Amino acid sequence: MADKPSRGLVLYGYGLASLITPSHSHIHAVASRGCCGFLALDHSSPNPEEEDGKLIRELAQLLDANEVVCTTNEKADVGSEALKQVPSIKERFMGMRAAIVTNSTSVKCFGEKLGFTVLESQSSDLAANELLKLLGFQDGKTVDDDHFDLVFVHIGAYMKGSTQHGIDYVNSLVGEILQVAQPGSEVASRLHLTLIMSNGAVTIDDPNLSLMSLHDVNNADLQSLFPRQSYTLKGVNPRNGIRYHYPILIAQWQDAVTRKDMAKEFSFNEFSKNCGNLAIPADRFLYEVAFKLWKAPKYGA
Repeated sequence: MADKPSRGLVLYGYGLASLITPSHSHIHAVASRGCCGFLALDHSSPNPEEEDGKLIRELAQLLDANEVVCTTNEKADVGSEALKQVPSIKERFMGMRAAIVTNSTSVKCFGEKLGFTVLESQSSDLAANELLKLLGFQDGKTVDDDHFDLVFVHIGAYMKGSTQHGIDYVNSLVGEILQVAQPGSEVASRLHLTLIMSNGAVTIDDPNLSLMSLHDVNNADLQSLFPRQSYTLKGVNPRNGIRYHYPILIAQWQDAVTRKDMAKEFSFNEFSKNCGNLAIPADRFLYEVAFKLWKAPKYGA
């Protein structure tokens, strides 16, 4: 744990995980520096949806806000009683100031309902120094006035027909951030960087990309002795409707704060063999980040 509250930058690549190649060296660098693992999703609605609907359902799980998805689907207006009962991001996390950067109209609407400050980049390629400035990092120094505690960057939806550009942009953006956040620097010690890459909406199970493979035990008689992972439980009760295939891949890094795993690449196979986190429920993700920012009393609170 850092001796001062961190400032969080989350880069969320929706539907881009399958496009990562060995050439995306900066994405792999985050995995090799930090702690890695998986975020387990619930199955999406069985009803046919547009791509934006699938994106919002996944984002809602990441932000633990499924109730907002319901009101969105019901086309409830912003002033409805249902939405008034949804606490804002500030109310949920000890006054945390949070911004969401996106060019997706659906994500903008969703972020506003949760109390995020919604920012739209003037181009699809927002520079790293612009994002770091939002968090109060300027010229390699930390500024304490007028900054966000968390900046959540959504990448993917505005690049229709050009997803390859999306993954290349993520790689370039991460490279710029790592260049500024050199180990030992003031930025590196205060910046909690999270890279999460999903496969988007998928329906076909792949046994080679399934969380069930993490439970494989050579001796079946010993299977019952292995404890349940947290993603299979909600409190003391088993979770229903877990999507075991195609979990979200996550890597987090903060110099001298996060644990360093043995992973060398940002991939399912590498994480399954060489990471320490394995899987947590996607709806617990934001709480873990908030804890690092000193905006939650403990992980899972």
